[in-house]
Amino acid sequence: MSKRTKGSGRTKHCFSLVHQYIQHFNEKAGSKSAFIRRRSKIPGVVITQYTANIPEGKGVPDFKCKLNEVNVPEGKLAVFKALIVGEPKPKVTWKRVRGSISEGRKYETRYDESTGEHILEIQAVMGSDADTYKCIAENEYGKALCSAALNVTDIVTDPSDFRKMLRKTNSNIFDEKKADKFKERDERYRDTLQRDYDGLGPEDMHLIMLKKMEEKRQQALKDQIEVSASEKDLLTKSGFVSDGSAKAKDAEDSAIPNLDFLVKLQKAVTEEQDTALFECVLTEPLPKITWMGNGNVLEDGEKYKISVSDHKMIHRLLIKDCTGEDKGLYSAVAGSASCKAALDVEADLEAVGKKKTGGAGIDLEQVVRQQQIKNREQMEKLLEAVKAKHDAGELTEQKTLSTYGKDGELISLTGPVNFSGGDKDLHDANMNDNILKSMLTAFSVTESAVAASSEFEPPTDAHQQSIDTFDAPEPAVAASSEFEPPTDAHQQSIDTFDESAVAASSEFEPPTDAHKQSIDAFDDGFEAGKSEGNEGGDAANNQDEETEQDAQEWSDACDGKLNEINAKLKERKKRLENLFNEDSESMEAEEAIGIATQPRRKRIGPLIEDVVIDPGVQFIWGLSDINAIIGENAELTCKLSKEDFEGVWFRDDEKITPDDTFIISTEGAIHKLLIIKCQEDHSGKYRFEADNRKTEAVVNVKDPPRFDPDDLSAFTEPLRIKIGHNAVFKLNFLGFEPIKIQWYREGEKVYDDASSTRVKKSTNHSRLVLSRCQRRDSGEIKIKLKNEHGTAEAITQLIVLDKPTSPLGPAEITLSSATCIEFKWRPPKDDGGSLVMNYIMERQQVGRNTWKKIGEIPGVPFYRDTDVDRGRKYCYRIRAQTSEGVSEVMETEDLQAGILAFPSAPAPPKVVSTFDDCINLSWTAPSNNGGSQILGYILEKRKKGSNLWTAVNASNEPVKEKKCAVKDVVAGLEYEFRVLAVNLSGPGEFSNPCDFVFARDPKKPPGKVIGLKVTETSYNHFVLTWTKPEDKPNMQDEAKSFIIEIRNAQCLEWSRSTTITTTYSAKGLRAMDMYWVRVIASNDGGESEPQELPNYVLAMPPLVRPKFTNKKMKTFMVVRAGNTVRVTINFEASPPPEITWLKDNGPVPKQVTVSNSDGASQILIPSSERFDSGIYSILVKNLAGQETFSTEVRVTDDPKPPGPVELEENVPGTVTVTWQPSPDEKLDDRLHYTVSKLDSTKRTWATVADRLFNNKFTVCNVMHGREYHFRIYAKNDMGVSAPSESPTWGVERKKEKVSLNSSCREERDLRCAPDFIVPLKVHTAPKGYECYISCAVTGTPKPRITWYRNHVSLNTNTNYHILNTCGVCSLLILSVGPKDVGKYTVTAENALGRSECSTMLSVRGKEGGLMHL
Repeated sequence: MSKRTKGSGRTKHCFSLVHQYIQHFNEKAGSKSAFIRRRSKIPGVVITQYTANIPEGKGVPDFKCKLNEVNVPEGKLAVFKALIVGEPKPKVTWKRVRGSISEGRKYETRYDESTGEHILEIQAVMGSDADTYKCIAENEYGKALCSAALNVTDIVTDPSDFRKMLRKTNSNIFDEKKADKFKERDERYRDTLQRDYDGLGPEDMHLIMLKKMEEKRQQALKDQIEVSASEKDLLTKSGFVSDGSAKAKDAEDSAIPNLDFLVKLQKAVTEEQDTALFECVLTEPLPKITWMGNGNVLEDGEKYKISVSDHKMIHRLLIKDCTGEDKGLYSAVAGSASCKAALDVEADLEAVGKKKTGGAGIDLEQVVRQQQIKNREQMEKLLEAVKAKHDAGELTEQKTLSTYGKDGELISLTGPVNFSGGDKDLHDANMNDNILKSMLTAFSVTESAVAASSEFEPPTDAHQQSIDTFDAPEPAVAASSEFEPPTDAHQQSIDTFDESAVAASSEFEPPTDAHKQSIDAFDDGFEAGKSEGNEGGDAANNQDEETEQDAQEWSDACDGKLNEINAKLKERKKRLENLFNEDSESMEAEEAIGIATQPRRKRIGPLIEDVVIDPGVQFIWGLSDINAIIGENAELTCKLSKEDFEGVWFRDDEKITPDDTFIISTEGAIHKLLIIKCQEDHSGKYRFEADNRKTEAVVNVKDPPRFDPDDLSAFTEPLRIKIGHNAVFKLNFLGFEPIKIQWYREGEKVYDDASSTRVKKSTNHSRLVLSRCQRRDSGEIKIKLKNEHGTAEAITQLIVLDKPTSPLGPAEITLSSATCIEFKWRPPKDDGGSLVMNYIMERQQVGRNTWKKIGEIPGVPFYRDTDVDRGRKYCYRIRAQTSEGVSEVMETEDLQAGILAFPSAPAPPKVVSTFDDCINLSWTAPSNNGGSQILGYILEKRKKGSNLWTAVNASNEPVKEKKCAVKDVVAGLEYEFRVLAVNLSGPGEFSNPCDFVFARDPKKPPGKVIGLKVTETSYNHFVLTWTKPEDKPNMQDEAKSFIIEIRNAQCLEWSRSTTITTTYSAKGLRAMDMYWVRVIASNDGGESEPQELPNYVLAMPPLVRPKFTNKKMKTFMVVRAGNTVRVTINFEASPPPEITWLKDNGPVPKQVTVSNSDGASQILIPSSERFDSGIYSILVKNLAGQETFSTEVRVTDDPKPPGPVELEENVPGTVTVTWQPSPDEKLDDRLHYTVSKLDSTKRTWATVADRLFNNKFTVCNVMHGREYHFRIYAKNDMGVSAPSESPTWGVERKKEKVSLNSSCREERDLRCAPDFIVPLKVHTAPKGYECYISCAVTGTPKPRITWYRNHVSLNTNTNYHILNTCGVCSLLILSVGPKDVGKYTVTAENALGRSECSTMLSVRGKEGGLMHL
């Protein structure tokens, strides 16, 4: 059911409710695979609709017309065109059934907007392009598909070209009249064969078959047809097997009997949308094998890529864009051998813990090479066996051996069998030994086979029917409705028949002529009937190769047996001749048509060679036609295959005898004929004969135009004339007339114009005259002669002389100094035909009016003016002078002489080499030459330890080169050198001196360094140490320096550093990188061999287990609340560890800041609170191990006092004190209490209990009648709280007053005179230090103290500090100096007396000397 939608212009299909329900269900379920397939109105177009409901105005793609089948000749352009509709506009793609469209420019797709056609163009089609091509148009609502075939044909222009006819791929269809004619004739032919077979014995039939096969082989050799291995089976083309591919496969199997897999397929694992590879190796080369996947035959295309190696032994299958559907078993089938392997496709290999695998996993090329060597060895053994038989006389007959060589080539050996080992084709390493054995079967017919031939019986009816089918052409078999294909029994019978007949053939005798004529008549009819039909040519070209080889041998042996059956065949011969002769003429034409229309076959080897009997000598190369010039020598040469053969020369069938005209010579196998000064009568056909072989060539003696050598030599000399004169050219010639003469000037033809150009021609000479020549007429003059035998040319030059043009400017200054000006210019553009001999120079100083003549200088455009003043400008006039005159003047610009400018200092000289009597030096030019040329260098030397520099060369003889050999040296002494540069202004500055160098013979390079090792590593450096190499006289000298080469493992270049010590620290490394290190010892003699570390150096410190370096780490710390908490832990570890901080085995709070650095870690709490208390732990971990440390942090404050205190007496003499806990007790688990007691009798507080963690304490030894007071303190790690007072305990007793009676005391006089109880001591003080002098004195009343130094009072001297405290008198000198040295005296005086004491003071200087008075 359909309806027409508005504006759509096409039919929209309405589907049933079931379709719509299914589509709706799939859309809800998320499935997109429910498609609706329907056919288009256009035949052959299949439409797939993706959805049941299509919006209005939209539609699935469809074709307006069917694709047309394309038939094009081979090599032409094939074009497919498609008209497609659909909305939205569909996307069009092209595909082919076998293979893919991916050959670059061969396939071109485009869209023609003018016609609306989608076009596929195939350039230069070939037979392999014949296929079915598909056009697919797709949009979002569906797709449409249409296909068409491409047939490739070819046109046969020459029916006799048999090889070209074999390449045809399409068969011509005969008209009905010819088909009926063939059918009638083939039926008559079958009946005749059926009747004749009854009268033939087994030997007769066998001989007929052998002769037939022999004639077919001769025809194949004659036409040079190459037959592939899969098309050689005669039974396939005779109708015994209907499946051509299976029979081709059997043919391949028979060609390589023991084919097997050397490397079998391996299991492959891959991911989705990735590729999978299977590989296998065969024991023998095979161009193609069959690949199967999950029971289906795989073809090369977009999905599967099938490839084979060049040597045809490695076969590969590549599966692209693998999906889950590609899982399964894949097999490779080669003949009767096969192997298989599984393919596993996973969505994610990492998720399932698998790795991608595929291929063989080994070097297949190496396996193939080993197998080829093995095959070659087996072949050599077989060839040796064959050679042994040949030497024994068993292989003397003419035989042809054929086998398959490398890459499927067909190798043929024709002639006497000679296996000398030199034949490279037969000795191919890829040939299978079993193939060779099958080839050699013809040479060794056993006695058992001969005996078996006598027991052979006539064939049965089944055999007869099989043979009829074998002999009948395919059109006859097809035309017969009663004839059926033979069964397996028929096939087996024919095989048995052939094997027995082969065995019987060993007893045959040579046949007579009558027998041969009979067999010829039979086979002529067979071939004539067989050639008619669509596939007639294939039967003759697809004989089994081994059968042809056997027929070649057995045909010769069976001739004897033909004499016995000659009578039987005479009568049958007449009937066969009458049967086939009537249509002989039409059959020849039809045979050509039938052969031309047979399908194309791919040739897999070279063409079969003709059977040639080698007479013993042959031509390596023959004579070649030559064209000789009259009057010149001509030579004919040829080469024979052997040197011991004489030959005869002939000219026009007349024997040539050596004389003055003909010289015959022989050089080994090369024969020559030399014709002296050829004449016209020497032309003709020349022939050389040797041992019944001949070669011919034609000698043509020609008379081309030619010039007399003397005239030609004179003509080629350039002609020089002055301007305005005439130029005359004349040249004589000879040659076969008529001769065409043509003159050329500068490549242009010259014609006679009777004014300035005249040309005169005659039979033997020609003349050219050019009148009033000008300079522009100079150039090439050529004469060209031509006749029917050739051409000749002669060339000369015309030079018209004139005065030169002026020199070319501007002048270029090459040197300008205070003493000279050097400049150059360009020569005249036109020298007038003569060389410039001189330049005439004039000079004018700028500012003056006069010109000074300098004179003539040689004809080089360069001048050096040394007569100049520093800084002045000059102008020059220059004229060029030749033999023809003087040119116009060229005036230069103003040229200024330079000022004094000296060169800068060169670089220090470098020592190139040293000897006992010579030191070779080199240096570089100074960076600034002072504006003038460097004239040379002055070199100076100085001995070590001397201040005198001596010149190596004189100042007026500067060294021109930048090197010098200093020979004025003394062996064993050290020298240094310096150099200066000299320019036109004078000598410049000296360079810095070079390093001191010994005058001694060159040293020998040192040996390798010893004991190279790494002593220290870190992330950015490592340290190397080594030992100097030993000094061995005449072998290796002492090392003066060491070169350290370091290379990153990811880099190929070495970086160099030099040191003179045996240690080196490499810095600036990248952490965790690998470095290769080697050290080279060097001295003046060169460098040693590098000494490398056995392993790379890793830029990281050595592994160190973490350990803490703090000597005194606190495990407990108390911090007042509000203060900062800082815990720092120092450690060492390598590599840098991972640091983790924990609080109470959990993560640290956010307010805790953790800071890590190299070798230290710290936690910081800026303002601590009580809840920050806890145990903080650090975990330091690296590759070498881990270490932990914990510290307890207690954040607290001064405790608050306990609560009210209560007293209770439970036991007499004791008081139980209880109190309320402090409010901080719950916040601080280390808070405790202290109890103090105050006894009324002592009036001091005493601690009776401390570190109480409860709220109760019993005080003992409480005396009755005394009053007690108690105080309770709360304590923690931070301090003590204020006390909590208890009430008073007990009653104080009243005290009685006590009176004392004191006696009268007597007054005593305690006054006394001063006395020194501690005298002064002798002092020695360091200079600049303090000095303290003291003594003790008593006396009542208190004495007056006075200090003296050298009897001078010091009491008023501010430089001394004097004290007297409780009788101790002291004197302090703040800074002792020399002025303080002397005698010090102290006096004490009161009313009762006077006393003094003295001492000495010495001062010690900086050097330990004493200073005293």
